[in-house]
Amino acid sequence: MLSFRIGKHGSEGHLLNLEVPSPGSGELLLEIHASALNFADLLMVEGRYQDTPPLPFTPGLEAAGRIVALGDDISDFKIGDRVAVFAPQGGLAEMGVFDVGRAIRIPDAVSYEAAAASLIAYGTSLLALESQARLQPGETLLVTGAAGGVGLTAVEIGKLLGARVIAQARGAEKLAVAEAAGADHLIDASEDLRQRVKDLGGADVVYDAVGGETWTAAFRATNPGGRLLPIGFAGGEVPQIPANHLLVKNLTVIGFYLGGLVKLRPDVGRATFDRLMQWLAEGRISPHISHRLPLSETARGLELLRSRKATGKVVMLPQAGCR
Repeated sequence: MLSFRIGKHGSEGHLLNLEVPSPGSGELLLEIHASALNFADLLMVEGRYQDTPPLPFTPGLEAAGRIVALGDDISDFKIGDRVAVFAPQGGLAEMGVFDVGRAIRIPDAVSYEAAAASLIAYGTSLLALESQARLQPGETLLVTGAAGGVGLTAVEIGKLLGARVIAQARGAEKLAVAEAAGADHLIDASEDLRQRVKDLGGADVVYDAVGGETWTAAFRATNPGGRLLPIGFAGGEVPQIPANHLLVKNLTVIGFYLGGLVKLRPDVGRATFDRLMQWLAEGRISPHISHRLPLSETARGLELLRSRKATGKVVMLPQAGCR
């Protein structure tokens, strides 16, 4: 089987033909039909992610496919079942072994591509906005990096939760993608974010995927009593939090990491992923996939994320064009 392997941090990675692994007790062997890329994959390749596996490794946090073999002590699934997995690694390959506790059944109406593209981004946005920030109907949600993998799902989830959504992204094309996802107001990254948001009445909840100066401007445009979620720092600079402003404006900054929560509360993670699969089947959410590429073009897919040329998700198709 072909697998995209990282042998050295900072390298582009390369395809290797490896033996098909056998599942152990409590594990399943998945024939992978779709694997979605995430910013975390870039950090893993560079050795900067908090959960980077030991070298060598196969990145890929979310994948979807068909079960072709099962280890012992598994009764909830059978060979042939369609499942998606949120795993620490291994998704960028034609086949992979995963812990059965990471598997989520895919409804018949949901494609492999949609399933693979939905776990991390939608899971992050749903739990962060609903459970952590407690976004309420009628409140104003500011989403930065709103055309990216997680940002775009925050726009969708925000609208589903009844919020007024302000989307910030760079360029007309990306802003159009955010508008199609339901954004009520659009702000180009070249504009004065703080002033534009204040002119719109300020933000009650901030979902920031960019960091740096964008975080600072969003922080200053947050209404008293507001809640802020520093989800990521795609801009390269980790957000800084002025505690004196927190006190004066009674603000709350909430740290949230989906991978950590799934480890701590696997029941919450599973319930959230099952809920998302049902929403996909019902058409309530629809992942935006800007690029579909064969496994042989994984390096290109990662570069699309690095250069911010992708909108929504980049999905790799391991069973296409690799043999």
